[in-house]
Amino acid sequence: MTFKKIIGQIHLWLGLASGLVVFILGVTGCIWAFEEEIKSIVYKDKLYVASKGLDPKPLSESVNAAKKALGYDMPIHRIYIPNNQERSHIIRNYTPNKESEGIWYWNDVKHNLWIYVDPYTTEVLNVENNTFEFFRVVLALHWSLLLKNEIGQPIVGTATLIFVVMLITGLILWWPKSKKAFKVNAWFRWKSTTKWRRKNYDLHNIVGFYSMFLALFIALTGLMWAFDWFSDSVEWIANGGNSPEQGVRIESDIKNGVQEELIDIIYHSLQVNYPKAEWYYLFLPKDSVGTLNAFVSHHDKTENVRLQFDQYSGKQLAYTDWTDMSGGEKVWAYNYDIHTGAIGGIVGKTIAFFLSLFSASLPITGFYIWWGRRRKNKYPGAKKLEEGEEAVNNNSRLVLKRPVIKKAKDAIPALFKK
Repeated sequence: MTFKKIIGQIHLWLGLASGLVVFILGVTGCIWAFEEEIKSIVYKDKLYVASKGLDPKPLSESVNAAKKALGYDMPIHRIYIPNNQERSHIIRNYTPNKESEGIWYWNDVKHNLWIYVDPYTTEVLNVENNTFEFFRVVLALHWSLLLKNEIGQPIVGTATLIFVVMLITGLILWWPKSKKAFKVNAWFRWKSTTKWRRKNYDLHNIVGFYSMFLALFIALTGLMWAFDWFSDSVEWIANGGNSPEQGVRIESDIKNGVQEELIDIIYHSLQVNYPKAEWYYLFLPKDSVGTLNAFVSHHDKTENVRLQFDQYSGKQLAYTDWTDMSGGEKVWAYNYDIHTGAIGGIVGKTIAFFLSLFSASLPITGFYIWWGRRRKNKYPGAKKLEEGEEAVNNNSRLVLKRPVIKKAKDAIPALFKK
């Protein structure tokens, strides 16, 4: 076999093996690209509040309202506060199910409740079971095919890795032998007589070529979550050959004993010190000796900061900004925005949407190319009878075109003469 035939076989069988997963990842990626924009419309009643002429109440009152809605036996773990006077506060309770025996992602979740609170009236706008919220399900499908992480993540990661190989082998198969052939291969040349199989072939090859390089970035950033060996390798390179550091992980768990007035003091200090932030995140302590962690998110990631506070005195214990982060941590800071296209704003999200759409289409168009060739090999049709004459296969019957039939009629009188 020639080199290209070997590459073609690799491309074919890897595509058949991973096509369904790649299609699911592409479709869910399309939906997730505009998650924020869609939510602001369909979830308007719980995301937005009337703020004209009102002063916000202390954050601790919103927390108390959420605790009352949940029941005081269920602790608060995280508080998400948008730096927008028209937005509600989001207060979360997340409790894992440590005795889970099922295979689905929701089997690992005991409680995942989001409480939306009006910061001006402390009215609870909605108590949402986020485990089955639409976009959470879309994300879980994209993340692990709705399976537990230990089951679904290796499948998704392997399919993504195969997709990277598919992009490279596809480029090798597409690459023309001459400049003239390059011009032919690089754009659609459809006519009114162009058959659908040719159109499908062009959609697979030409769309695949133009989307390859950016799709490669999306796939590689996805691999950062899928495999530790890949993310560790990227961090090792970004750190200049040093092993990834185990930095501060902002997490929360079950118990929290933070004094309520300290939440107000810490939140106020974040507002004063970082007035241009997009979001303020508070992660309440894991236990009675844990710290209260805060994360301040900006559109410009270089302005992000992480802080730790003593949960009893409110004393700042740690501070990390962009200059303190390692190269690997900086890569992680931008990885999500690159993967979703958010790094380029609405234009970047639009590009990510179409890249995901094209990626989802490649397994479909590729399958039809394979299926068409398979049928052609099974019913190859008649061979040419003479040079310039054709035969076609129609429902396994040999149908001769008119020039051939005409010559057969002319030959009949000659037979009788003999």
